[in-house]
Amino acid sequence: MAAKIIDRGEGPPLVVVPGVQGRWEWMAPAIDALASRCRVITFSLADEPSSGWPRGGCGLDAYAEQVGEAMTRLGLRAAVIGGVSFGGLAAGAFAARYPERTRALVLVSALPPDWTLSRRARRYLRAPWLFAPLFWLDAARRAYPEIRTATPDLRLRIRTALRYALLVIRHPASPARMAGRVRALAAAVAPRFRLPSVPALIVTGERTLDRVVPVDDTLRYLALLPRAEARVLERTGHLGLITRPEAFADLLAPFVHAHGVEAGEEMRRRA
Repeated sequence: MAAKIIDRGEGPPLVVVPGVQGRWEWMAPAIDALASRCRVITFSLADEPSSGWPRGGCGLDAYAEQVGEAMTRLGLRAAVIGGVSFGGLAAGAFAARYPERTRALVLVSALPPDWTLSRRARRYLRAPWLFAPLFWLDAARRAYPEIRTATPDLRLRIRTALRYALLVIRHPASPARMAGRVRALAAAVAPRFRLPSVPALIVTGERTLDRVVPVDDTLRYLALLPRAEARVLERTGHLGLITRPEAFADLLAPFVHAHGVEAGEEMRRRA
């Protein structure tokens, strides 16, 4: 099976690395919204069977190489590199390894480079399949306050919840693969990479609503990226790209257009 690369829209390119669940389809509402504003490229993580990546592999090095290979296959010398949650670390690892191919970074509710396993995560890792029902129930419990805030209208809230549930059911995540990704990250004893001095957009939800990655953890990137700016996607927590995809795309698009075009391209466009 050939590598499956999602390439939609026109304009400056933005590559988006998905979160720990590994499936790009979970981000589909945001990908669709972004594709109407810029060119957006994504894929499932290399160790997902549906991704079709021939070398597979698990860990930040494998995912960073996947970003580069996807760009090469599409003829892109450089792009804005984005990552969501766990995928933010993969985006950072790519930028550290290939700064010349990174025009800017977009880190959305991203895990910080010095992230460590919580007690709850260690419990799930002991037996991911056994604890899977508990994990998903806990995820639903944490997500509901955010969905309720993002969609005050009850009918819209129900549609949003059903759409998200349908994505999860149609494109199921593997507890074993998710656990393997977290173990690989934890075994690295905090990723050892130095981020390049590129423009960066740090996107978070509201502090009281993100119950997956604390907002203050994501904001640590401000100390690592001197050219970074932070923006809050209001009325969201960790799922803003699903609960408010149009607002999410509106927030990202100006940054991508400002930094995703090379100087020569910008001069030709203005001429």
